Amino acid sequence: MKDPRDIIRRPIVTEKSTDLTADGKYVFEVDLRANKTEIKKAVEAIFGVKVLKVNTIRQIGKVKRYGRYSGRRPEKKKAIVQLTEDSKSIEIFEV
Repeated sequence: MKDPRDIIRRPIVTEKSTDLTADGKYVFEVDLRANKTEIKKAVEAIFGVKVLKVNTIRQIGKVKRYGRYSGRRPEKKKAIVQLTEDSKSIEIFEV
């Protein structure tokens, strides 16, 4: 199994993601090659919580121009993790 800290890259803290914490949902940036079961096991191992379900979103990098040169932004993968009702909350997201 991969190291859980290689799968979960960083938490995503935005206005929309902080609104989801009231429902027990947390947003993370994850490795592009990680699947839902690996993400679930990694979150449970790192934070000591119980995960109910995982939704993933893959963002393709946009092509950006700077004058006559063009490049591509990096691709990202986000995971929205919903915890069970009896699980404790994740402290990173608490203000």
